[in-house]
Amino acid sequence: MKHLFIASSIAIAATAWAQSPVPSVKVQDAWARATVGAQSATGAFMKLTAPQATRLVEVRSPAAGIVEVHEMKLDGDVMRMRAVTALPLAAGQTVELKPGGYHVMLMDLKAPVKAGDTVPLTLVFEGADGQRQTQDVKATARALGGAPAAPAGGGGHGGGHGKH
Repeated sequence: MKHLFIASSIAIAATAWAQSPVPSVKVQDAWARATVGAQSATGAFMKLTAPQATRLVEVRSPAAGIVEVHEMKLDGDVMRMRAVTALPLAAGQTVELKPGGYHVMLMDLKAPVKAGDTVPLTLVFEGADGQRQTQDVKATARALGGAPAAPAGGGGHGGGHGKH
């Protein structure tokens, strides 16, 4: 009888443990813009689809000294870029990080990023319950002309942002 109790307790604990991890955010089409010359910053782009409401709260990469999520937004007649503390992801809706919109900025690059290179990124997501989950992503670097065409009005991400 004692063994049956232990076995059923282990089964219940295993079932609870198996259900506790938050499902992963689906990451598609991750890519980074290759750099030119002495460029010290570049952007990374991807599509994110969360199975439940969550937020992208941090991105890390060994390829850069500073990594931030940025938003480009038209302010009057001027396109402005600013870092955001978190990017909300609604359940089941795809959010595209793209040139001219939300994107990941990699600044203080440790080395040039050449077309074909793999740029490792660690995305940090936070659920509504405050639990954080990391997800490793590999973004393939594309040359400036090698990126797929942006939708009309998508703007470009140019050759970096300089200092801000």
